[in-house]
Amino acid sequence: MNSESIEPYLEAYQVSDDAPEIVPGVPRRDWMDIFQDRHPYRCLPLTMANSTGWQLLCPYRVDIKWNGGKRAEDLIISSPDVSDPHAFAQSHFREGIVTFHTNYVFRTPPGWAVQCGGPPNWPKHGVYPLSGLVETDWLPFPFTMNWQMTKAGKVTFEKGEPYCFIALTEHNRLEQIEPKLKTLAANKQLKADYDAWNHNRAEFLKRLNLNEKTAVADGWQKNYMKGENDKGTKMSDSHVTSRRMKTPKDLRGSAVFLKY
Repeated sequence: MNSESIEPYLEAYQVSDDAPEIVPGVPRRDWMDIFQDRHPYRCLPLTMANSTGWQLLCPYRVDIKWNGGKRAEDLIISSPDVSDPHAFAQSHFREGIVTFHTNYVFRTPPGWAVQCGGPPNWPKHGVYPLSGLVETDWLPFPFTMNWQMTKAGKVTFEKGEPYCFIALTEHNRLEQIEPKLKTLAANKQLKADYDAWNHNRAEFLKRLNLNEKTAVADGWQKNYMKGENDKGTKMSDSHVTSRRMKTPKDLRGSAVFLKY
C-alpha cells in the first residue's frame, strides 16, 4: 500500500492503573497570560505549536529531590497523594534523570511514529524535558518520558500537569527530503513579496515609535495571523489560526489493569 494512501490514526492501549489522562493540547500558557495585552498570543506559531498534539497529565502530584549526584539513589521521588509513586516515576537512568511512565502501548499506521517531549513552550525551572521519536507502528510495549534535572534541588509536577506531549509524524518519508539552499533573488515573486513586507514592516515600526495614532491603534501587523500579504491578498487556502485536536474516544469499558 502506498504510504500516501494510509489514513493516520493513533490508538492508546492502557496497561496499568497509573495510566494518565490524555487530552488535546491547549494554546494558552501561564507565562503568556501575564504579558501586557497577552502579547505572546500574537505569535500564531507559538499557539499552534502549543495545541498541535496531545498532553499526558500527571495522575497525582510528584515531588522530585536531587542532590546533584550520579547514583539512582541521589534522586528521591515522593508523593503526598500515594504511598509509592515509583510505578509512575522513578530514577532509572541515574545522573538526575526522572523517568515517567506513559503506561500505554501506542499504535500508529505503518511509517508513522510518535514524537514525544515536554509540552511546547512550557518552561519548567530546574528540569528539562528530553525528546524522543518512537516507532509506534510496531512497538509492543510502552515508551517512557524523561526529564533531566538541570541543578540540585526540588521540582514538583502537580496533579493534572502535563508531563508529556505527543504528536504524530510520518518519519520515514522525511529522509526523501533534500533541502536546497538558494538566494532570494532566484525566486522573483518571493523576493518581491519579501521586499514589500520588509518595507512595510520598517514603515510600521517607524510610525509606531512616533506614536502615530493609527499604528498605535493597530498595535501590530496582522499579515501572518490573517494569512495575507501586505496587499491584503489571501496567500493560502490551508491557513489556520487555531487547532483543536480530537479528544480520545474511551473504549476501555470496565477493564482491570495491571499493577506493577
